[in-house]
Amino acid sequence: MKTKIIVTIAIGVIALLMAIGIGSVFVPPLDVLRIVAHNLFGLELAEHISPAQNGIVWSLRLPRALLAFVAGAALSVSGAVMQSVLRNPLASSYTLGVSSGASFGASLVIFLGVSLPIASMLTLPILGFVFGLGTILLVMAIARQMDVRMENHTIILTGMVIALFINAITTTLFAMFREGTQRMVLWQMGSFSLQGWDTLLILTPIAAVGIVLIYRFKMEMDVMTFGEEQAQGIGVNIRRVKLALLIIAAALTGGTIAFVGIIGFVDLVAPHIVRKIFGAAHRIVIPLSAVVGGTFMVLADLVARTVTAPVELPVGAVTAIIGAPFFAYVFFSRRKKGVV
Repeated sequence: MKTKIIVTIAIGVIALLMAIGIGSVFVPPLDVLRIVAHNLFGLELAEHISPAQNGIVWSLRLPRALLAFVAGAALSVSGAVMQSVLRNPLASSYTLGVSSGASFGASLVIFLGVSLPIASMLTLPILGFVFGLGTILLVMAIARQMDVRMENHTIILTGMVIALFINAITTTLFAMFREGTQRMVLWQMGSFSLQGWDTLLILTPIAAVGIVLIYRFKMEMDVMTFGEEQAQGIGVNIRRVKLALLIIAAALTGGTIAFVGIIGFVDLVAPHIVRKIFGAAHRIVIPLSAVVGGTFMVLADLVARTVTAPVELPVGAVTAIIGAPFFAYVFFSRRKKGVV
């Protein structure tokens, strides 16, 4: 197990070095480390490293690669929680309408020009986060009214209905306001382009706090995987734990997509890979979902900006190309076993 964990972390580090070094200007891994040491600790740069290389690595590629890793980690942990709590391998925050709510918040900014008076530059991510989190709260409130026990299928079906309704409103805005359509479409496909240290410094604490809070529920999630009745029988407050975990997971997803746009399938793929390799214990699943999801996102972003260079693909398109066949594989393989 320790060897597998070390190899997984090593792959993540290699992926980060690749993402930072590969591009129109190639920077070798050792030079990447020298540039990072120069900017962090003031060490002198080697003579063969130009100021342009220093600027490219420190100002452009390093924050972008780290942001991709943090975003992938947050989305993957959110997906692991959703799959465990709802006991559905295809469940995610997107299933419960978080992305739909965030899209609606973004559409208000892009189409209607809504702006916050104090933090106008952060209007889009703030409204995206608020509407995304608000959607999951609405889903949970309606599900509780429909089913006091808040059964998993009730929550999922309620989320799907709310998501369809919100998507219809957003589509109406698309039809009514042609200006801004291209910007909205690009946001919905997700991208890390033009993102710098400021976004990373905002998103990293959000992701770290959310992942730590979720990790504190690792024992409860282990027990809940055996069934809610068994968990309740040994003293787990199912409704409280389920509500807390779903809200934290939705906040992780909402906070992430508010800054980088909607990027799907990472939260589906990474937790499945982790459970397949390392087992189902959440003390392992949660941190390694963060590592695997972050690595997957870094590599997807590297592909998005290099395969068709100088044209950059939306990273959401890359994750969808990889994730959609994986989604189909999970669904149909479980159907053959009579699980789904």
